[in-house]
Amino acid sequence: MAKFFLFLLSLNLLAQSSKPIPVKVVIVAMFERGEDTGDQPGEFQFWVEREHLDHIFDLPGAYHSARMNEKGVLGTVTGVGTAKAAASVMALGMDRRFDFSKAYWLIAGIGGGDPEDVSLGSAVWAEHVIDGDLGYEIDAREIPKEWPTGYVPLRKTVPYEQPVRPELEGETYTLNKGLVDWAFALTQPVHLEDSEKMRTSRARFQGFPNAQKPPFVIKGDALSASTFWHGELMDKWANEWVKYYTRGMGNYVVCGMEDSGTLQALTFLGKAGFADPQRVLVLRTVSNFDRQAPGSTASESLKTMTFGAYSAYMPALEAAYQTGSVVVHYLTDHWDDVRDTPPHAH
Repeated sequence: MAKFFLFLLSLNLLAQSSKPIPVKVVIVAMFERGEDTGDQPGEFQFWVEREHLDHIFDLPGAYHSARMNEKGVLGTVTGVGTAKAAASVMALGMDRRFDFSKAYWLIAGIGGGDPEDVSLGSAVWAEHVIDGDLGYEIDAREIPKEWPTGYVPLRKTVPYEQPVRPELEGETYTLNKGLVDWAFALTQPVHLEDSEKMRTSRARFQGFPNAQKPPFVIKGDALSASTFWHGELMDKWANEWVKYYTRGMGNYVVCGMEDSGTLQALTFLGKAGFADPQRVLVLRTVSNFDRQAPGSTASESLKTMTFGAYSAYMPALEAAYQTGSVVVHYLTDHWDDVRDTPPHAH
């Protein structure tokens, strides 16, 4: 206890001086259901309680305050959607009370998984993050018969028109492959929570072998869009949209609502010298499938998710912490080794 109070005192002294507080790891969550501790958890609560993020820093220019522990781990909540995420991360990254020059950023939240690739409660390390908002759209009832979708890339005239523009405007973010491979290798053995409810839910996905497995850790690509889309046809669009913007190299696995906003802010912060985009990881865990089960309709399936009643909500929150904390603990415990050079898979 005395050690912790000395740490708080040192933080206060640092905050009052011109020397910024060095941060080792930043945890970026997207929503919290109530208070940061002691009630129904969102994406942030397990991190606050289990990592003892007890020192609070007000961030008037962001969605939520920041919280920090004595090991140099800082966390915050961005708010839902790409706009709040970009603004909140920019506000945090520009705060001169902190030194993020060597910090690792872990974006950790839940999302919808493609049953072709993952099961409920699985953990996905993103290799690419693709923006699903930037583009043109025609209502599906008015698209030409030969079009597979009403979504068209910016500066193009038909869906998936080649070639992909060489100069993009935030549609694609490619993460540090060596760091992602390292995080995946480190966490692949992590045992993720399963439940009878999850087994019952995934049993409905006949014909999807990966969806019927117990939860597991995987690498894949994430689609980020502020519209909560759902259904078989939207899932097909997501797969093709990701494949298009990764020039055939990517595989869509999971979706979320904020990551492209966060990564845009970190890109700008990197240009300004306030953050290192090569030290960013995106972890999404599967709270629900992004489409209906065979024999159901998209609208029927979406109704079951109203107000966040996802079939694997709590297991996905646990998976985000259980998987992400392995990475966070390694970084803080081996800081002398990773401070100047990011780890990579051997």
